[in-house]
Amino acid sequence: MNFNFGDVLTRAWQIVWRHRILWLFGILAGCGRGGSRFNSGSSGGDDGFGQLPPEVMRFLQFIEENLTTFIVVVCIVVLLLWALTIFLGTIGRIGLIRGTVQAEAGAERLIFGQLFSESAPYFWRMFGLSLLVALPVLVVVAVLVAGLAAFIVSASGGSDPGAIGLIGIVPVIIGCFCLLIPVLWVVGMIVRQAENAIVLEDMRVLPALSRGWEVFRANLGPVIIMSIILAIIAGVIGFVLAIPLFLIVFPSMIAFSVGEGQSSTPLVLMGVGLCIYLPILLILNGIMTAYIESAWTLTYMRLTTKPPLDSAPVALEANA
Repeated sequence: MNFNFGDVLTRAWQIVWRHRILWLFGILAGCGRGGSRFNSGSSGGDDGFGQLPPEVMRFLQFIEENLTTFIVVVCIVVLLLWALTIFLGTIGRIGLIRGTVQAEAGAERLIFGQLFSESAPYFWRMFGLSLLVALPVLVVVAVLVAGLAAFIVSASGGSDPGAIGLIGIVPVIIGCFCLLIPVLWVVGMIVRQAENAIVLEDMRVLPALSRGWEVFRANLGPVIIMSIILAIIAGVIGFVLAIPLFLIVFPSMIAFSVGEGQSSTPLVLMGVGLCIYLPILLILNGIMTAYIESAWTLTYMRLTTKPPLDSAPVALEANA
């Protein structure tokens, strides 16, 4: 099949650059795909806690006296944040698909509220697709980890058979994990097509998954090549975006270590640098995510000769 990769990649960038509201959906979609947590802490003996301010001591004492309640509240907050992240991330991916197809249909403007409300009806189907794909993967990984843990426990008893078994099973488990990489890569390509089938063809979960497999199987070359191209683009951009993080974190940690922790100035400077760069990183990552999702949507449309959504509204200019 004669597939014009340059046209898709160029058109995806034109759409993302012209309709900057897609950056926001890219930020939301990026939250769903993964995230980073920056935690800091310190540990010390009982004498160290005596140096803490009285307010901190009272807070720690309050937590100790209400430990059960504190744990329950923390668990509830974590679950709520997890649910919110899944919801916003899923809506972000749907919004990018719908925004791309509307822009391809000739929409002059994309409105955030309109895209958000139009994306909501597809949420449960997209969530169901993610759950359907993720559960078997989690089960396989859990079985492999449990098997490795069992052999480690057996070998830790000092028995020769257990040690020999551990030596024999570790390469097998490592091989299984290595085998999972290409399998997950293929599954990811199929899921990309299935997500577009849900939104562009209004399919349910299982028919969309079947449609995704059909599109993938019928267009192996274009889909695989596009996946490689976009993976390279994402890898290069991700590496470039990570450089400032290294420049902020590592010099500060080295300075803190050289000073043997006598001064907290390097940590303060590191915190200031991160606070300045992280919003920039979030926006740039959102642009990259929007571009990749837009490219996949255009790829699906080209491969299936799917016309733009009939219902895709073209926003009129205010003075029209």
